[in-house]
Formats: sequence, structure tokens, C-alpha cells
Amino acid sequence: MSDAEPKSDGSGVVRRVVREYLPGSHGGRVFSFSTLLSAFGTGLFLAGSTVFFTRQAGLSAAELGAGLSIAAAVGLVALLPLGAVADRVGAHPTLVGALLWRALCFVGLAFVQGPIAFTVAAACQAVAQNITGPATQALVGILAEEGERTRMMAVMRTVRNIGFSLGALAAAPLLLTDSIWLNRGVLLGNALAFVASAVLLARLRLAAPTRAVAVRNPLAAFGAVRDWRYLCLTALNSVLALHMTLLAVGLPLWVTRHEGVPNALVPIMIFVNTVLAVAFQMPFARRVTDPRSGARSLRWAGLALAGCAALLAVPSAASAAVAISAVLFACVALTAGELWQAAGGWELSYAYAPEDRRNVYLSLFSLGGSVQDMAGPLLVAAVVLSLGSPGWLMLAALFVLAALLASPVVPLLDRRSSPAPPQLRRRTLPTPG
Repeated sequence: MSDAEPKSDGSGVVRRVVREYLPGSHGGRVFSFSTLLSAFGTGLFLAGSTVFFTRQAGLSAAELGAGLSIAAAVGLVALLPLGAVADRVGAHPTLVGALLWRALCFVGLAFVQGPIAFTVAAACQAVAQNITGPATQALVGILAEEGERTRMMAVMRTVRNIGFSLGALAAAPLLLTDSIWLNRGVLLGNALAFVASAVLLARLRLAAPTRAVAVRNPLAAFGAVRDWRYLCLTALNSVLALHMTLLAVGLPLWVTRHEGVPNALVPIMIFVNTVLAVAFQMPFARRVTDPRSGARSLRWAGLALAGCAALLAVPSAASAAVAISAVLFACVALTAGELWQAAGGWELSYAYAPEDRRNVYLSLFSLGGSVQDMAGPLLVAAVVLSLGSPGWLMLAALFVLAALLASPVVPLLDRRSSPAPPQLRRRTLPTPG
């Protein structure tokens, strides 16, 4: 190599990676670290809570499932009114309050005994948990520039995935013993992580206070469901969000039903999905900067998920090599659909949420994911899997239909009775003082 030829600069590569995977602003970086802390706590909880509640809190599997279902229903009912409250007090205070409230609930869950106490504490936690997503997206919209919202949401999702993994690993040694206090450490550690996240986020100072929003009775937030065009967007995204059920229910059950496919393949697929999501969320989100690119991202999501479902239509009589190859490629296609769906959904849900009711509309949009959480397992387990190959092909056709409907969603929303479509609307400046 000649002296004039530039040498490889490893520090330059590190700087480029840091610029790619961290928000450019100080506020964005603070928010990212706060998100990492809360995700670490959630990872602790997800990895160890079921063992704790059944081993130490005296709950049967049926009582645990019923309590979680009731808690989820309470959280859904409270979501839109809480969105209206967030529009009044602001996304930043709402998110800090939700983190502290969840921390208190996790302390309570660490000491519950019996199904009634568990259900009450879990329901209180679910109420705050559900508003966290919409408030996070609204706060990202405040911190990020117009074309940077989706990229920053991708950063947040990447950080959350890393936090979940670290928290799950940290929970393992706490569950190796029957000591009640070490088992409680899973939930108390979760609460501590949420307190730390809230304290860090509370120290964040926004550049200027947001414009005051006139909000009526929080129950009036249910009037947002009259916006049928936004509901169409929510329903479309709900169909594409079936990738969550496919990963958690569809792929594992598919593996168990195919002879010659080892059950050990299930954790491998989860690992592949997590690694790919962390590595590629940013590249997938980089090109989504406006509503039309958001719709294009949803279209690609539908096609990728259709490919996933078509691969899973491999007959159960197929050889082990064919079945294993099919399910691994299906996992990769599912992950691509997941990344495209997330990026497109972030952009479109925020862009078409009216400024004075942004938290309400984002809460409405998140309800689509909750509906998928409830209906998806029934659709996949009871219908698709029971029909076999024809069921998977029918699901592939549903995803193709969703991909086709993604194109007209932007013109449909642009025709809403609003001052101007979001891509033409000027960025509203905060009110001074």
C-alpha cells in the first residue's frame, strides 16, 4: 500500500454506525437511553413473571390467563380516554407518569397473593402500559424533525429489542432458586428500571412548550371512531400486524405439527427474528419519510407476509429438509414484513393524526394491534392451521389484498375534510412561552 493511499479508519466506521443508530439530538439520545432502561425491565418481567406468579403467588395457569385477559380488556377500554388526557397535559408528562405508575404496579404485583389481587394490580398496570406506545410516538414527533420521525421510531424499536434481550438474560439467574425474594427480584428489578427510566425522561427539557390543546371530556375521545378513513388505515395495519401472532403462535405450532422438524427450531427462529430486527430496522425505515413512502412500505409488508404464508403451505408430508428450509425462509420473510409494517405504520398513523387530537388518534391506531392480539391467535390456530395448506394459502391471499389496499390509503386520507394533506401542511411551530 502506498503512503498516499488512505488507511482504513476503524473509528470512522464506528462514528457512522453511531450516527445511524442514535438520534442526532441530545433529547433524542436521552429518550433512547430512557427507553433502553424500561425495555430492560420489561425483559426481566416477560422472562420471569409467569414462573413467579405460578410458583410464588399461588396462581393456577387458568387464574393467570383469566387475570391477564381481564387486565387487557380494562386497558383497551381506558386507552382512548387516556389519549385525550395526554392531549391535554402533553405526551412528555403523560409518559413520565405512566412509567412511574407502572413501577408502582410492579411493586404491587411482587407481593400479590391470589387471583383477585393479581387481576386488580395487572389491570392497573395494563392501563398505563397501553398509553405508553401512543405517548412515545407523540413525543418522538415533538423531538424529531419532519423527515426524521420514522427513523427515530426505528431507533426506539431497536433499542427496545436490545433491552428486552438483556433483561431476559438478567432474569435467568434469579429464577434458578425457589427463594421468594430472588423471584420477587424479577418484578422489583423491573420497577426499579421503570423508575430510573422515568427520572431520566423527566429531566428532558423540550425546546419549547407545545401548543395548548382544547380537550373536552375524555369520554368524548370515543368520537374519533367516526373518522372512517383513519379507521380503514387502522384496520389495514391490524391485518399486517398479524406477523406478531405468526411468530408467537403460527410458526411454533407449524413446527410441532411437521414430523422430522425438531422443536428446538422454535427458539432458533425467535433468535433469528430478533437479530434481524435489530440489524435491519434502521435500513428498512430510512426510506420512509412521508405518507407515500409509508404506504409503499405497507405494500411491501403485505407482499413479504404473503410470501411467508405461502412458504408455510408446504404439506406436512414433505421431507424434513424441505420443511426446515421452508420454515426458515418463512421466518426471514416474516421479519421483513414486520420491519416494513412497523415503518409504514409509524409514518402514516402520525402524519394523519390531527394535531389537536394526536394522542387520541395514535391511541385509536394502537387499538388495531390490540384487536390483532385478541383475534389473531384464534384465526391462526383455529382456522389456518386446522385447514392446513389451503388455510395458509388463504392467509397469503389476505396479505396480498392488504398489499393492494395500501396504495389507495394515502389518497383516501388526503380527501379527508382537513386544511391540507399532511405532506403539504406546514410544520406548526410551538407557541412561545
